[in-house]
Amino acid sequence: MGGSLLYILLPKAMSSLSDITKSKISSAKHGIFPRELEDEAIYIMREVVAQFEKPALLFSGGKDSITLVRLAQKAFYPGKIPFPLLHVDTGHNFPETIEFRDWLAKETGAELIVRYVQDSINQGKVKEETGKYASRNALQTVTLLDAIEEFKFDACIGGARRDEEKARAKERIFSVRDDFGQWDAKRQRPELFDMLNGRISIGENVRVFPISNWTELDVWNYIKEEEMAIPSIYYSHKRQVIERDGMLWADSEYLNKEADEIPFEETVRFRTVGDMTCTAAVQSEAVELDDIIGEILSAEISERGARIDDKRSEAAMEKRKQQGYF
Repeated sequence: MGGSLLYILLPKAMSSLSDITKSKISSAKHGIFPRELEDEAIYIMREVVAQFEKPALLFSGGKDSITLVRLAQKAFYPGKIPFPLLHVDTGHNFPETIEFRDWLAKETGAELIVRYVQDSINQGKVKEETGKYASRNALQTVTLLDAIEEFKFDACIGGARRDEEKARAKERIFSVRDDFGQWDAKRQRPELFDMLNGRISIGENVRVFPISNWTELDVWNYIKEEEMAIPSIYYSHKRQVIERDGMLWADSEYLNKEADEIPFEETVRFRTVGDMTCTAAVQSEAVELDDIIGEILSAEISERGARIDDKRSEAAMEKRKQQGYF
């Protein structure tokens, strides 16, 4: 994980949004990561530990949550990460992601808590979807809310970014959820002059998004500069896929294939990582980080354009957020 790259960041006030924007524009011209974004994220991480009693980091094994782990290492170095990594395992994950999750927890010494959607199904709390587009992605919400209640987490740190999807753009950095875990855009607090208000009532919790102001390109430039390890599926590789709705779906035992959906081998990679049932691949020859960054710069579809679960309705993401989704 390149532990030798960690350093002590001197405490400093979070840069203003206008300063960050100016820096990002300048840095983009030179193809480097704007370090003001890292400063902001570390400031937010430290505010979480200062203002909340029992935080956790929501870990999916994707590039954004891996970035959060690196930021947490830097925020609290030379100590260990002072909160656990919480993974809601649907049972339909890419094997490469699960293998990386376990490796990273061991490598960083972070506590790893895993809760399973299958247990929620067995308990009758959620019902397995059926049909061609069946997925467990939406079922994660119940398992997540149960885990928050079980461990009494009052703040959950997530890797959502405002550039991902229009519902994400409505989020505050400290996003308040009610005692049912639900999100209401009208109840969100203003965040002026870098002031983060963590006051909550009994039963409420806060989702915290330290990399809200980052873009997909920022994340990849950060991964490159920090020399961070990531799951192999982000790089080009040969995989059995099927073509459905104009996209390449990873072939797996969890995918409900129709008779004419015949698997074939293709050279692909994944821009975003979710369940195998709801994450499409893209054709790619990118075997190095520079190749990936080049693809992003020339991409004609958004990062989440490969997330099939977002296409269920015009407001799919917002509806899931309102119900307590990540």
